[in-house]
Amino acid sequence: MGKFNFKGEQDFEKVRTDAETFYVSIGEIRCPYFDEKVNFNAEGLKHLKFKSDKVARSHSEQYSRLKLLIFAPQILSLSRTVQGIWQTKHFERIRIHSRTDTILKPVSFYEFIAVLENMRAKVIVKQIDGGQKFFWSIIPYWKIDSINSRRILHSGDPEYD
Repeated sequence: MGKFNFKGEQDFEKVRTDAETFYVSIGEIRCPYFDEKVNFNAEGLKHLKFKSDKVARSHSEQYSRLKLLIFAPQILSLSRTVQGIWQTKHFERIRIHSRTDTILKPVSFYEFIAVLENMRAKVIVKQIDGGQKFFWSIIPYWKIDSINSRRILHSGDPEYD
């Protein structure tokens, strides 16, 4: 069992409150790849907890992402190379003239992968149609267990995993 695997509801609540407090304190981080700041806004925290509007992630999935959140600012502040760029069109909720509309907009996702403290994670930065870049997600390294076909999260320490 990796150190980012779900351990129970009591531990989940502590990890969730600690991660939310930490997230609010970040604000923005300068990323050398973009040579500009990446914002940590409410959208990123919402995406860590929900797959889409009104569809929450399971507690085990939230747990692993929230537990890894402390590494996101460090990964972005050290990243000088992007590992992937994905461009698509997506319906986004945009505030225009004091009302919110859902509009099809070009969206870019930037992927940064790093190994820190024997842990590998992927940080995603999102940019909507030339707007500000903001933290979107952090994804842990995992693989499928060949015996029972379940996802196993790894911390990179073979003795601990």
